[in-house]
Amino acid sequence: MIYLDNAASAPVHPKALAAAMPFLTDNFANPSSAHSLGQAAALAIMTAREQCAAALGALPEEIFFTSGGTESDNLAIFSALRAMGGGKVVTTAIEHPAVLNACKAARHSVCSVSSEGIVSPRDIERLIDEDTALVSVMTANNEIGTLQPIAEIGAICREKGVLFHTDAVQAVGSTELDMSDLPVDMLSLSAHKIGGIKGAGLLYARRGTPLSAMLLGGGQERGIRSGTENVAAIAALGAAMTEISRDIPERVRKVSRLRDILMTELEKIPFSRINGSRTERLCGNVNVSFRDIDGEALVMSLDLMGVCCSTASACSSGKQKRSHVLEALGISGEWLDGTIRLTLSESNTESEITRVAAIIAECVERQRAAVIIAYPHNTPE
Repeated sequence: MIYLDNAASAPVHPKALAAAMPFLTDNFANPSSAHSLGQAAALAIMTAREQCAAALGALPEEIFFTSGGTESDNLAIFSALRAMGGGKVVTTAIEHPAVLNACKAARHSVCSVSSEGIVSPRDIERLIDEDTALVSVMTANNEIGTLQPIAEIGAICREKGVLFHTDAVQAVGSTELDMSDLPVDMLSLSAHKIGGIKGAGLLYARRGTPLSAMLLGGGQERGIRSGTENVAAIAALGAAMTEISRDIPERVRKVSRLRDILMTELEKIPFSRINGSRTERLCGNVNVSFRDIDGEALVMSLDLMGVCCSTASACSSGKQKRSHVLEALGISGEWLDGTIRLTLSESNTESEITRVAAIIAECVERQRAAVIIAYPHNTPE
């Protein structure tokens, strides 16, 4: 099996698993308990907090553990709105649903993006007014992998006196994120995208940034996120953050080379197109559309051929929904339904990548041939 769906969930790193195991087996204690097992669990959380802070160039007290990226995004957005007593959120048309749907619960302005999926900082600036509580722009898009000008947008927000949040779920480990330098007030990430375990994430909140609890209870996470902590997943997150922050330039160099090989090979397939920027792009992301192809059927065919990937769109109630990200890029309908997303990691090899390209070409040709047989006049022009 060739796994190319790392943006959906990455394999658990061995060191993350090793960090989690004691709290799944021998030490099952509640970290709020006063006895030695409870205090050992509490120490594991403190260690993970320090690990995450070090990886982000942050202070330990600026790290708040959550259940994942969605909760972290919501915590950031609603905290900013409560701090201002309302107001609006400025965001982009290609954000993750965790941001877009949270923004729909409040007043918001949505900024368009270029045909490559990149937002203009000046367009964001034009949407900021005295009623703006927060600007939220993702560091890297989860579907097409485009990298956004976060530093420029953050500088504008600082100048305007507006809080700035970024969803960095896809960016961690593929871009340098130094919070001591970046003008970002809040940042979200999720453990299972970087080699941790599902069920943990964090919100970085710069010291002095107002946060308000969404969950009320025993007062864990300094009262911001009540509920008994997921000790095993938090310990794994700390270990994963340490590992993913090592040798980022070398990882980017290696994976980018594989990505470029794959994109070049896929573009040889008739009626294909790569979506997103060729340069301002995550090292492991390949988002490709094939005209007049059913993307869901293609993903299933690839699975039968030993390749794991995904479509670029989410599914709801068993019905395929077109990608709001690709629609925001202005991509027309005959391409939208035939989109797949392949996301690589440093564990992939060049031989795997060339094999995947050949398998995709074969599956696309077979699907098109089946359509031509059934509908002789239904051929791409």
